[in-house]
Amino acid sequence: MIKKRCISIAMVIMMTLPLFSGCSRSMEENGKNPENGWQQEGSMELKYAENFNVDYYKGGYSLISISDGSRYLIVPEDQDIPTNPGEDITILKQPISNIYLVATSAMCLFDALNSLDSISLSGTKAKDWYIENARAAMEAGDITYAGKYNIPDYELIMSSNCGLAIESTMINHTPEVKEKLKELGIPVLTDQSSYESHPLGRTEWIKLYGLLTGKESEAKQLFDEQAEYIDKLADQEKTDKTVAFFYISSSGNAIARKSGDYVTRMIELAGGNYIFDHLGNPESATSTVTLEMEEFYATAKDADFIIYNSTIDGELSSVEELIGKNSLLKDFKAVKNNNVWCTSKNMFQETTQFGLMISDIHRVLTDDDKDLTELNFMYKLPAADGESNGKR
Repeated sequence: MIKKRCISIAMVIMMTLPLFSGCSRSMEENGKNPENGWQQEGSMELKYAENFNVDYYKGGYSLISISDGSRYLIVPEDQDIPTNPGEDITILKQPISNIYLVATSAMCLFDALNSLDSISLSGTKAKDWYIENARAAMEAGDITYAGKYNIPDYELIMSSNCGLAIESTMINHTPEVKEKLKELGIPVLTDQSSYESHPLGRTEWIKLYGLLTGKESEAKQLFDEQAEYIDKLADQEKTDKTVAFFYISSSGNAIARKSGDYVTRMIELAGGNYIFDHLGNPESATSTVTLEMEEFYATAKDADFIIYNSTIDGELSSVEELIGKNSLLKDFKAVKNNNVWCTSKNMFQETTQFGLMISDIHRVLTDDDKDLTELNFMYKLPAADGESNGKR
């Protein structure tokens, strides 16, 4: 759908964007002719991302189209700003600075691009960042906490000369905040990466942020490195090993990933099978499903591997600690066979590393090395006999 819409965008842009302040009168009069200073020269190559598109135009201009219907014209530093861009097009003049970053998944993308200096405000407090450079920048005062998505500090944002607010889709629950920011003259871009069906579709959003920060080539290189992990696994046979991915809530329920979400897709790309075939409503935006333990036990007890989601619940140090959350877990096949792994806390703030994460899961499913106890984003819980797992 996004690609079809961009065909019409290309036609509209030729008619609506010839009126630069420095353009000649003849160009204004003949703006429908794409050769009169406004012609499309290409589009950004995207392999997995489906929720944004970028078209390139003569003079270094770029038009970002996002699946929520928003469009942004990126104007190079040495070029003029259009005088009549069209009511639905937001102008972003480079360099784009003093960004208010609310979408947590985007922070690691800016970090990987070495572009944290373009961010001055955060919607997440320093203590809640597992990205070391982001936390350090906030502790040093280079990035300031400016409030959550639903209660931003408008006065601070205004006084910081904010050039762009990058929101997560949570902003859709408080549209009045988005409208208020716009009223204050602050452009708002809503990151739609959470709607990407392929895990590396999320990673590919680094190309959009690379464009914003003037580091497009670096972004392409970083993405290609992650895509290479997937390419290497493409010819591998499925293992048919089943995986349960969950955590136990404080109320004693199992919180499992919905079938078909990006985490379960990573398991599948790694050669495994998510233990639940049809869990959750595919039309729902919620990524997890809450199950009473007995209901969860009926299916998940037969999983070959457990990957415990400690990102939310906190890291575990032993299988005994896991069983302590619910005694039914001791009867799980994965527990009996010492195939219990735990995620590291940084897993979900590392969108740039999804290819490597998938490679980690593949090693869990296929590597017979008994001494393999720690990977980049997961570590193995020691068996009940106290066997060391090498966790730092």
